[in-house]
Amino acid sequence: MTRPAVRQAASLLLVYPGDDWPWRLSLVERTLGSLPRPAAEALGGFCAGAAGADPLRFAADYVATFDRSRRRTLHMTYYADGDTRRRGMSLARVKSVYLAAGWRPDDAELPDFLPLMLEFSARCPEPGEGLLREHLPGLHRLRSALEDFRSPYADVVGAVLTTLPEPAHVRRRARETTAEAAPPVERVGLDVRSAGPRGGHR
Repeated sequence: MTRPAVRQAASLLLVYPGDDWPWRLSLVERTLGSLPRPAAEALGGFCAGAAGADPLRFAADYVATFDRSRRRTLHMTYYADGDTRRRGMSLARVKSVYLAAGWRPDDAELPDFLPLMLEFSARCPEPGEGLLREHLPGLHRLRSALEDFRSPYADVVGAVLTTLPEPAHVRRRARETTAEAAPPVERVGLDVRSAGPRGGHR
């Protein structure tokens, strides 16, 4: 099945480029020939650029891309809920989907971390498909924000989107909202850490 392979590849590429980064790049590159052309081209282009980049600079770019802007976060419930009490319920629901499928992810990250969602979708296609479709508007917003930032990671998210339906109004709305204010903030009553564990994936 090609959709799980695309999503697993994207999951590997969207985790912080640590010591195992060369191995992850090589693994994804070896799968490109079995993937559909649009996804293979997007992921292949990213891998080629990443392989030629200075590792320390690439790691720093990852932090600047995903950790320093709320508009480019990899935590998907944030796009709809922001820092509100509502997000705690959304995080709990994502975790319940994992547990109902018998899948226990790495506890080092919050359950809405996109690489976790993608790995879950690769391993448990049916519930994983539903989860990604629920967060389709957020995925489009993330890709639009990455495109505006001129980040090569836009291609990785774009590859994921080739495996999902793309209603025109979702793509249009993503572009419109990228330039708007970040998701709402309501810090009283929500400690995101209490909704799930924090830390790096893997």
